Amino acid sequence: MRLLIALIFPWLTFFTIGRPIAGVICLILQVTLIGWLPATIWAVYALSQYKTDQKIESALRQRN
Repeated sequence: MRLLIALIFPWLTFFTIGRPIAGVICLILQVTLIGWLPATIWAVYALSQYKTDQKIESALRQRN
């Protein structure tokens, strides 16, 4: 679901993963037609990093 949001509303993705300042910056970038593609790429990348961080935290919790 978040991947779909990242493709349609890239700025909203940052708010769902707890990075509101990056969300505002992404919204400003997305306002321009040329900035839509970089904003989408940035949102998808940030989402993948967020998922990786969640997996690492989960693995560390299980280890302890």
